[in-house]
Amino acid sequence: MSIVSVQNLTKRFGKFEALKGVNLEVKEGEVFGFIGPNGAGKSTTIRVLLGILQASEGAATVFGKDAWKDAVEIHKRIAYVPGDVNLWPNMTGGEVIDLFTRLRRGGNKSYREDLIQRFDLDPSKKCRTYSKGNRQKVALVSAFASEADLYILDEPTSGLDPLMEQVFQQYVHEVKAQGKSVLLSSHILQEVERLCDRVSIIRQGEVIETGTLQELRHLTRTSITVKTERPLESLAAQPGVHDIAEEAEGTMFSVDTELLGQSIGYLGQYGIVSLECTPPTLEQLFMRHYE
Repeated sequence: MSIVSVQNLTKRFGKFEALKGVNLEVKEGEVFGFIGPNGAGKSTTIRVLLGILQASEGAATVFGKDAWKDAVEIHKRIAYVPGDVNLWPNMTGGEVIDLFTRLRRGGNKSYREDLIQRFDLDPSKKCRTYSKGNRQKVALVSAFASEADLYILDEPTSGLDPLMEQVFQQYVHEVKAQGKSVLLSSHILQEVERLCDRVSIIRQGEVIETGTLQELRHLTRTSITVKTERPLESLAAQPGVHDIAEEAEGTMFSVDTELLGQSIGYLGQYGIVSLECTPPTLEQLFMRHYE
């Protein structure tokens, strides 16, 4: 079942076309990664889904309802965390968290306390005294303490230290285990790689690739480091082999992933002493589209 559906979404600001026919689908119970550099159109897409911006063309629905016309109904079931959080300066962090959870379905008080403790947040301080990282923690605690069905997270770990990023990832796994859906917009590729079931790459307002990491990885190359009993002959002539280098740890090269089996068969003729295969990262796939 689709929780979010975006079809041929176009958004223009005057003559500038920020989104050019974007298609996107987030299914129930999945963590969906939406990646691209700053300015690619991630936040504009999210603002359309939140009913903040009206699409110029195309359709955007959340829970089967129109994102623009039914925004009030939709907001009762979503939790949103922006990448740059602004809070009421004279309220404490705890008061803001209580306000946000009351706006939805009340939340769970003991779960709220657990979140505050795990994110290492002092809820008694006024928001004007918080650093960027602490403002981000207030937004994350408010989101995860809510009884939401969809979490829309736009660069949510901006300003968090690595330890807090790990805490964030644990809570994303928890909400997924409860059957909730997450739309995670990020340019931190390791974060997306650890969390997401499927990924869309957006570039200059266009989605250029969508699929599971497994599906996307066939589009890039596997790195191989090998030591053999006898010197490798004609390695450069093998189909799909690139970037050969001799290093202390052995011969290093990359191979088109669909030809990996063929390359391993070729190496076997020379007596494999050690072999290390590293699957391509999302970063390599991402850079391939931006080079």
